[in-house]
Amino acid sequence: MKTYLMIWFNSEGAEPQIVVQKLQGIGFKPMRGPYDHVYEWVEDVDLDKILQLGNTIHETLKGLKVLYKLETVAS
Repeated sequence: MKTYLMIWFNSEGAEPQIVVQKLQGIGFKPMRGPYDHVYEWVEDVDLDKILQLGNTIHETLKGLKVLYKLETVAS
């Protein structure tokens, strides 16, 4: 499974490089294409684990004035 993350930046918010560093700190890898980052799960997970990751992302990005979108898909 993979969780994809798309970020919308705000000119009044954190610099993109800082946002990327924070996301890398929780296991996301930057990528090119329709999404900005990917989190690769080591095994199939249930909805609760996906929501826990969502909570971690939310706390990590809090105060940075960015918007984000998550999408988790089976590999």
